[in-house]
Amino acid sequence: MKMWNKIDLLSKKIEKFTVGNDRTYDLFIAKYDVQATIAHAKMLNKINILNNKELKLIVKELSKIQKSISKGNFIVEDKFEDIHSKIEFSLVESLGEIGKKIHTGRSRNDQVLVATQLYLKNEIIEIKKLIKNLFDLLISLSDKNKSNLIPGYTHMQVAMPSSFGLWFSSYAECLIDDILYFNTAYKINNQNPLGSAAGYGSSFEIDREFTTKELGFETLKYNVVAAQMSRGKVEKSVAVAIGSVANTLSQLSNDICLYMAQEFNFIFFPEKITTGSSIMPHKKNPDVFELIRSKCNSVQSINNELNLISNNLASGYHRDKQLFKEKIISGIETTKDCLEVMIYSLKEIKVRKLILKDDKYKFIYSVENLNELVKKGVNFRDAYVEISESIKNKKFTPYKKINHSLKGGINNLCLREIKSKMKNNF
Repeated sequence: MKMWNKIDLLSKKIEKFTVGNDRTYDLFIAKYDVQATIAHAKMLNKINILNNKELKLIVKELSKIQKSISKGNFIVEDKFEDIHSKIEFSLVESLGEIGKKIHTGRSRNDQVLVATQLYLKNEIIEIKKLIKNLFDLLISLSDKNKSNLIPGYTHMQVAMPSSFGLWFSSYAECLIDDILYFNTAYKINNQNPLGSAAGYGSSFEIDREFTTKELGFETLKYNVVAAQMSRGKVEKSVAVAIGSVANTLSQLSNDICLYMAQEFNFIFFPEKITTGSSIMPHKKNPDVFELIRSKCNSVQSINNELNLISNNLASGYHRDKQLFKEKIISGIETTKDCLEVMIYSLKEIKVRKLILKDDKYKFIYSVENLNELVKKGVNFRDAYVEISESIKNKKFTPYKKINHSLKGGINNLCLREIKSKMKNNF
């Protein structure tokens, strides 16, 4: 069944190509389509297109469909083009002529868009919760290990003292920036497109303010052409956000893979987190973090894909925009999976102590030696040369008064400020 023709003359080959994977990915937005359809029905009742009895019957039937969706029993058979045609068919099958009234004053265009935005709003909230859980875990690990030192690197060369406290909390604070992207995406998606129809409005006296309040949108997309042009923009706003947190997770995963290597040997995980080799009995591989890294790098490409699909399209609707759905839903699901697995795995991390005791880090306090000379009145350039020469001549000795337990650490005030920053932006 298709919503756009009377007699099905379309070639099966063309139908298969144009429908694509919609039947699968529509199940992600099914409950939101029902939610929006109920709001639309109430609005039609308000403007006297549906009487009270008709509204009651439609809402009752849609509620049944919603329960079926929640239980996972609602499917879109091959004879239906998408979830929207299946839901309308179900209404007509149960209610006859009454069900045929539901599409009055709307198009599949704004029907898809409003369901998508309701879905995206909900997913943004869910992803933010996962980010906050990861943030809390990283802060806890930072506080627990704030004085446990590790070498900091620049150009992949030993640079200056750092700490596990700094390392964990650095990623925690990066997650706050990711939250800001999701906040922006939420605001963009919080504009009601329902009532824009095919992009040029409706001659019916529809009440868009009513559906805006009914569906919990902050405001509506006033210009109906702009509402249709937002198809793609709303998905891209989320693609930017998931790309941002994916970048954080990818970099963290890469650090973990490096730090687990025997040459670094900073951290380790129990066997339930690591995998083995089919030929080398000694291997404990960080496969889970390698997969998070690669999956997140793939997520970062989605925004570029959406840009290329929508590039230079004229105003109004184009079927190209159908492809946004599959890509953004897939990206969201991958992002949630990666966050959940990262949280699960990081709970098992074990850190090694006294890492800087290793002789290969003997020059890591050279900056401290330089700073002590400056404090004694030597200008910085001469002090730099003096320390450099002592290293070349193998006469370098780290400054004795350095508090090795705190150098490179993160203090309680810093952690409190980072937590406060998250609280203010979450």
